Amino acid sequence: MSVAQLRKIVSDEASLIQSLAHRTWPATFKKILSPEQISYMLNWMYDVELLQKQISEGHQFWLIEKEVPIGFMGIELHHPNTTSLKIHKLYVLPEAQGNGLGRMLVQKAIDEARMNSIQSLLLNVNRFNASVDFYTHLGFEIIKEENIDIGSGYWMEDYVMELRLI
Repeated sequence: MSVAQLRKIVSDEASLIQSLAHRTWPATFKKILSPEQISYMLNWMYDVELLQKQISEGHQFWLIEKEVPIGFMGIELHHPNTTSLKIHKLYVLPEAQGNGLGRMLVQKAIDEARMNSIQSLLLNVNRFNASVDFYTHLGFEIIKEENIDIGSGYWMEDYVMELRLI
């Protein structure tokens, strides 16, 4: 079996992120969000042009591969108005979960933060998502709740979690 590899993607590869999102989201959110909200959010957040724009504005997308892409993470160094790195997206295909790949992605975010003298990681996670336990296990703490109106009558009901690096 091959070893998982991480690599930073370039703008032309944004469709890889879109494809992985469309393969992870239905299983991840099926008990939390309606199929309509999942579709709405995928079309909004994972539009290839939007992903390419984010890359051009300095967001980094990291792909994790084991012969084929199996997960990804999107990060933003020096998230506006903070001294933090923001993890915007982190997903691993359901069939590849439980093998340390999510931890590998978080460790990459930690490494990037430290290389850039950043003192903490921030992320938003749906309050009803089982991954809250994963992040807590890695040392993240819930620092607040947010209800974000994303249009069309849909809301993101999130925890904001932080991992202090100092």
